[in-house]
Amino acid sequence: MKAIRLHEFGPPEAMKLEEVHDPRPGPGQVVVRVHAAGVNPVETYIRAGTYALKPPLPYTPGGDAAGIIAAVGEHVTRFKTGERVYTAGTISGAYAQLALCSAEQVHPLPEAVSFAQGAGLHIPYATAYRALFLRAHAQAGQTVLVHGASVPWAWRRYSSLPRRD
Repeated sequence: MKAIRLHEFGPPEAMKLEEVHDPRPGPGQVVVRVHAAGVNPVETYIRAGTYALKPPLPYTPGGDAAGIIAAVGEHVTRFKTGERVYTAGTISGAYAQLALCSAEQVHPLPEAVSFAQGAGLHIPYATAYRALFLRAHAQAGQTVLVHGASVPWAWRRYSSLPRRD
């Protein structure tokens, strides 16, 4: 399979597409055929070598992904091959065609949710949930200002597509 690998920390150019062995699930593990992978800010810090925790080199980045269960290890009863899932972490990295995960890191992906949307569920969703409910104690009926999120007008403003406004 193909995977993005880093043999040294550094700029984005440090990431190299390589051929690596397909992961095989052990007991309590699954392999996910990745259809979409999320890219989170913390992964850029890790790649650059500026994050406090550094994985041993070489490594494949990425924890958020969505795809289809490709293989199931012993003692996994919650998932079957062919099921749609998203990941909340991986063992082997999500910037790859296949990602090895513990069964606890994998969650069902509803049919109504695209793989691209599923790849954004874990870190972005968990971050927003923690901020709104666990830290700010937001309640139903309150108004929240989201300052700094991506917005369609900013994308249109800086894209090569004609503006609609």
